[in-house]
Amino acid sequence: MNNTLLKGLGIIELLARSKGALGVTDIARALGLPKSNAHRLLQALAEQRYVIRHDGGSYGISIKLWELGSAALSGFDLRRHAEGVMDALMEATGESVHLSVLDQKEVVYVHKVESLNPVRAYSQIGGRAAAHCVATGKAMIAFRTPQWLEAMSQELTAYTRHTIVDPAAFVAEMALVRKRGYAVNRCEWREAVSGVAAPIRDGMGNVIAAIGVSGPDARFKPRRLREFSERVTLAARELSEGLSAGADHGLSHVASAWRA
Repeated sequence: MNNTLLKGLGIIELLARSKGALGVTDIARALGLPKSNAHRLLQALAEQRYVIRHDGGSYGISIKLWELGSAALSGFDLRRHAEGVMDALMEATGESVHLSVLDQKEVVYVHKVESLNPVRAYSQIGGRAAAHCVATGKAMIAFRTPQWLEAMSQELTAYTRHTIVDPAAFVAEMALVRKRGYAVNRCEWREAVSGVAAPIRDGMGNVIAAIGVSGPDARFKPRRLREFSERVTLAARELSEGLSAGADHGLSHVASAWRA
């Protein structure tokens, strides 16, 4: 096999298994490559969207591997696996249910089950939202590294008057999500729309996706909010257990791309 191709694949595998972004020097050292060679390979991979160059010059894996993996997986697919759980969650709560993955600082809606209520939260499969102000996004980014969260806390954009943009308040919110195991959005992305979500983990314990419910804020009263949080937490646990059981199908390797 072409030696350059092997080196490029080595970089992709290294970044996919890394718990965070890596610098050129770290990548070159880990793979035994001259730094100049590693830099050229990373540039080529970035041009083809296999890796992402972050501010500061470090590199991480992109969501493109998830896209390719999703197309290749026929025996075990998260969306297909989640359909029954999502249907049951919608029936139990009466609200729209979303399955999301993280792409840098945005969530991507990979599947949804719409509420039957005439007044409901609207979204599109493939649509995106700022991760810091939707429940599924909070449920995922809360488990990123402290350094990643600190950097993000300096770049928060307000979408409504309820969006958390104060760095200290954001860091505290992330700590609360980790403590209770679920995230809440109270009109932070869209006025009058709230949501609750919980993280989904692969067989290695990595947070790779999130499942949540959203709807008109008027229906998210304290009692219902507690009920919703319990139900999304149970749904996320069921999906996580399914992913763990399906690890032999290779899903966890593909899912690691979602941590980009």
